Amino acid sequence: MLLDLLSPEEEADRRNVFDIELLASRVVEATEWARAHAQLAKLPIAYFGASTGGGAALAAAAMNPAHVCAVVSRGGRPDLAGDALPVVEAPTLLLVGSRDEQVIALNQWAMDRMKCTVELCIVPGATHLFEEHGTLDFVVQMATNWFQRFANSGASELVKLPFTNRRQAGKLLGQELVKFAKDRPLVLALPRGGVPVAYEVATKLNADLDVLLVRKIGAPHHAEFGIGAVVDGEHPQVLVNHDIAEQLGVPTGYIHNEAHRQLREIERRREEYLGGRKPTPVTGRTVIVVDDGIATGNTVRAALRAIRQKTPAKLILAVPVAAPDTILSLQDECDEVICLVTPDPFYAVGVHYEDFDQTSDEEVRQLLERRLEATSETG
Repeated sequence: MLLDLLSPEEEADRRNVFDIELLASRVVEATEWARAHAQLAKLPIAYFGASTGGGAALAAAAMNPAHVCAVVSRGGRPDLAGDALPVVEAPTLLLVGSRDEQVIALNQWAMDRMKCTVELCIVPGATHLFEEHGTLDFVVQMATNWFQRFANSGASELVKLPFTNRRQAGKLLGQELVKFAKDRPLVLALPRGGVPVAYEVATKLNADLDVLLVRKIGAPHHAEFGIGAVVDGEHPQVLVNHDIAEQLGVPTGYIHNEAHRQLREIERRREEYLGGRKPTPVTGRTVIVVDDGIATGNTVRAALRAIRQKTPAKLILAVPVAAPDTILSLQDECDEVICLVTPDPFYAVGVHYEDFDQTSDEEVRQLLERRLEATSETG
């Protein structure tokens, strides 16, 4: 429901725009109407407010603690809720642009006074109205994830950092992905750390599980500086940043030879993990790419671009944790991004796990074999 909280006549008086009690009362009236409406009565109720609407949403949530499951404020003024802030029980997400410095301070002030589950997310590069390219898409995704997490009974478990381990993170992530179960998706894990996460996702969705091996093509004499990547698959893909390769004067023969070397390494690892079993075809399928977390996103970006070229029916990126600016930059690489939490500052993936020990090749083999046996039994 999209609400105008003031009539045109009321809007003419600017004092009404900041009358949080009046605005909140209108939200409460709409809530009561929805709860009395036969087709809506059993649905969970959440609030989304922008600017002063953020303060009104929180004030209304304080008036309706038993009936509001979640609140999202976008570029909002939660500080205007004042004395209502400590009374709010609904989990609250505060989204503020990184260039909206005054409003950031007001959100931090409000957050310090709230006792409920509350998270402040700073959207990189955004101003107050989120008019910059991609920023509003990021808001939509974050708000959607928040509402799905707290409005759906199947995904209501609170996500707290750090995660216990990759398996626990995978179970939580699987709850967010149950809507794709009907598609019998293919879950592709980025080894090694992504495999325990993806195993839990595939188990929850009763989905096929495979690994997606990505090897970097490094620049001559600077192996860590990536100029491209080789991505595993039914027909392996070689992706090259030709602009950078040209700037560095990298010979075509070097790229060709390095791509073949990395492809041999991919084949060796696939043999080690799956005994040489061919990659699962992705054409026409719903594909969910899973890793244990994303910092810079370079490997994941190469993986998504390679999968996209193989025309899946739908391409989803799913991770437990990621840097907020990285997630924003990956929005255009797939159809949907599911990320449980985007802490800022991010630091590194391992910081957000209590147990982040290196996943062994043996564990990768066991989990892949276990999932293959399960899918074989269910047909």
